[in-house]
Amino acid sequence: MPRIIPIRDLRDTGRLSEMCNESREPIFITKNGYGDMVIMSMAVYEERMAQLDIRDKILAGKAQADAGNLVDGPSAMEEIRKQHGISI
Repeated sequence: MPRIIPIRDLRDTGRLSEMCNESREPIFITKNGYGDMVIMSMAVYEERMAQLDIRDKILAGKAQADAGNLVDGPSAMEEIRKQHGISI
């Protein structure tokens, strides 16, 4: 369940940090009753950014496949070996 707190509660930084790290969810900050900011722990932020990066890469791969830009496994491995000067 999302946590929503008023902006005045930002004064207690220790408690706020504790809330961010305990909940592992974003905390929504309101100002005059309206949404103003969102804060979260650094760990949660980094995890979410990594998830978005992976998602973007999967979508890019799917777009290439949908466009017919496909290479079979042995050909791909041969190209990688050439690029890195690997011979077997």
